Amino acid sequence: MNNIFVFCEIEENNVVADVSQELLTKGRVLANQLNCKLEAVVLGDKLTDVEKNILPYGVDILHIAEHGKLYPYLTLPFASIIVDLIKKVQPQVALFGATTIGRDLAPRVASALKCGLTADCTELVIGEHTENRTGKEYKDLLYQVRPAFGGNIIATIINPDTRPQMATVREGVMKKEIVNSQYQGEIHRINAEEIMRGEDFVARIIERHIEARKINIKAANIIIAGGYGVGSRDGFKLLYELGAAIGAEVGASRAAVDAGFVEHERQIGQTGITVRPKLYIACGISGQIQHRAGMMESSMIISINNDPHAPINSIADYTIIGDLSEVLPRMIKSFRKNSK
Repeated sequence: MNNIFVFCEIEENNVVADVSQELLTKGRVLANQLNCKLEAVVLGDKLTDVEKNILPYGVDILHIAEHGKLYPYLTLPFASIIVDLIKKVQPQVALFGATTIGRDLAPRVASALKCGLTADCTELVIGEHTENRTGKEYKDLLYQVRPAFGGNIIATIINPDTRPQMATVREGVMKKEIVNSQYQGEIHRINAEEIMRGEDFVARIIERHIEARKINIKAANIIIAGGYGVGSRDGFKLLYELGAAIGAEVGASRAAVDAGFVEHERQIGQTGITVRPKLYIACGISGQIQHRAGMMESSMIISINNDPHAPINSIADYTIIGDLSEVLPRMIKSFRKNSK
């Protein structure tokens, strides 16, 4: 049981999901630390040149299962193939994205393999552990870090005695970085027909209706986020005005979303989207750990708050203490005056 194993998710038009490439980047780092190989698996149909978007991330072995019945995603055939592959390659760590598919597939795989699974991780670290009762020492364990108890604490979870150590990881919390565009890895073809069983297809997809994403906060370089302190839906109009003036997308904390100020698609934080823009302007956001978990990797953070002791100020690069109704109109006026 040596290698690091990453499940790569395929989106429409055979595009490798961002979260999968983020996991490959992290997987390469973990593999270097553990002096082992990085393996990946991708399942689908007509996966032409899919390796070009996977191998450059430092993948040593890529397993490809290509079959007409593997698109669109179905739980049972995917689980059968992944379980069969993990039993053969016996990785010490298996990583999945905390997406709709990952959250459906990973628990079923973990159950079949009778191993532990930590969901919605925000960090993965290699470390050691000594069991207090027995004094038994464990080396090279995967520390699986995630918010717990409603985000009030950060928990570090380990699976010392079961393999693989499995985790799902949230999108956006890790950077994706190509190791070498010409990285040479092995490609292993999986005969899916031999593995899939008739009972894997007791459910069929008759029709699919996919709505295009209207809001793409994750890709924004500048985000202006509002919290409950904005006060109302009308209060958010100032954020949209400032966003239009500087080319920014508008986000929100969970408190603002729950209050009905903005739609859920704009929610940033533990139960929303994780972002890492070049500039993050937090307006009327207290900055509880649930929200900070989704934006603390921003390159620069500006906090606008009338509370000088708000937690968000502790991670902000710049803090403006004042009333939003006074600060934002002045910022809007200044940007409009000085921008071309």
